[in-house]
Amino acid sequence: MTENALDSRLAVVILAAGQGTRMKSSLPKVLHRIGGRPLVGHVLDTARDLAPAHVVVVVRHERDLVADAVLGIAPEVVVVDQDEVPGTGRAVEVALDALGSFDGDVLVLSGDSPLADFDTLDAFVAGHRAAQAEATLMTAVLDDPTGYGRIIRESDGSVARIVEQKDASPDEAAVSEVNAGMYVFTAAILREHLPQVGNDNAQNEKYLTDIVALVRRTDGRVAASVAKDVTVTYGVNDRVQLSEVGRLLNARTVRRWQLEGVTVLDPATTWIDVTATLAPDVTVLPNTHILRSTTVAEGATIGPDTSLVDCEVGVGATVTRTDATLAVIGARATVGPFAYVRPGTELGARGKIGTFVETKNSTIGEGSKVPHLSYIGDTSIGRNVNLGAGAITANYDDITKHRTEIADEVHAGSHNVFVAPVRIGEGAKTGAGAVIRKDVPAGALALSIAPQRNVAGWVENNRPGTGAAEAAARARSAQEAGDGSQEAAHG
Repeated sequence: MTENALDSRLAVVILAAGQGTRMKSSLPKVLHRIGGRPLVGHVLDTARDLAPAHVVVVVRHERDLVADAVLGIAPEVVVVDQDEVPGTGRAVEVALDALGSFDGDVLVLSGDSPLADFDTLDAFVAGHRAAQAEATLMTAVLDDPTGYGRIIRESDGSVARIVEQKDASPDEAAVSEVNAGMYVFTAAILREHLPQVGNDNAQNEKYLTDIVALVRRTDGRVAASVAKDVTVTYGVNDRVQLSEVGRLLNARTVRRWQLEGVTVLDPATTWIDVTATLAPDVTVLPNTHILRSTTVAEGATIGPDTSLVDCEVGVGATVTRTDATLAVIGARATVGPFAYVRPGTELGARGKIGTFVETKNSTIGEGSKVPHLSYIGDTSIGRNVNLGAGAITANYDDITKHRTEIADEVHAGSHNVFVAPVRIGEGAKTGAGAVIRKDVPAGALALSIAPQRNVAGWVENNRPGTGAAEAAARARSAQEAGDGSQEAAHG
């Protein structure tokens, strides 16, 4: 987000009242997410970058859901309710009432057009002011204008009117220049003409676009600004457009980080939310998702095949083929491959969470290693600890979860089970296969070994006719023959 001086002559109105029936969803259209934010969240971010004196968001369908989301992102905005009168004209009318005596310029944006960026909108407002226009439209030239209002121009090139798709004649429908759904009006012209806008159209709605003809009728100036990059005008009306706009936003985000010094080997398979932060000299390998509020520090390598959600990755860390959420990974630590790092995990500097390891709600201290095939949950591990393969912290007794504490410099053997609550003291050792049910004092060796008992001939007696029995018989015969030869030699 950029920091700009307050523009006391600018108000922004964001239209977010529609249901979006083509989404075929119980979720309001403007709350569908791309790039880590709802669609309307991207519009709010750009609006705030413009530093207007006022931001008003108009809501109606699923009013509380949309209002809560809007205020969660931008608590300073004003949310107003559209009444039973449908249409964009009515939406702007109720927003204008909320602006009170404001007499500057009103920038109207759609809550489902997340690609409109600061540079485009800043230039759009500046062009409106330079032209001293009462109304300025942003337009786009599309190969397929289906679904958009058409821009009808006079012979001198000026804007005559906007015709909605359902109201267009065949000649008008053939026009490829369309209304992009972004406008700048003077507040005075809105107050003068909005009460005159009717709903005599195919949709029985009060169209904001009808103001264009009313302004022309009174010899007012209507300007139009053709978008240089048509993608900034793209709106979302269905799931196909949602994925396409999401892809374009992601490509823009990846490119921005590349220009900031991040190496992205395969932009096509890398997804970075706009809410994530990457430092210079980070390397992102293919098929990697860096999502929500994840931060990645200098020199870290992420991927391939990795998903980080709300994680913090330290300087020089390496995270490979890992699924991690709400985790902290320390400087120069290593995670993966094939690790599942669940919320509450904190891995210290130079620590290791290795292959096929799952962790949850656990702190693993500096230099400590959980190399492979382990589950570590609700555990505190100190510094320079090494857990052998197959370590399990049994933290749940069917009623309550308990904690395991493993102090500094502990070395545990392979296939250990730590039955919580239990504490392993400083410098202690545990033998392979140990089941640790009691606290282990500092410096002690903990063993839980039953004497091994071999029952000779059990397979031949109990599994006759099997391959194992036949192999055992051959081995026994060979051994007996060898023993006989040794006896003869010594005889």
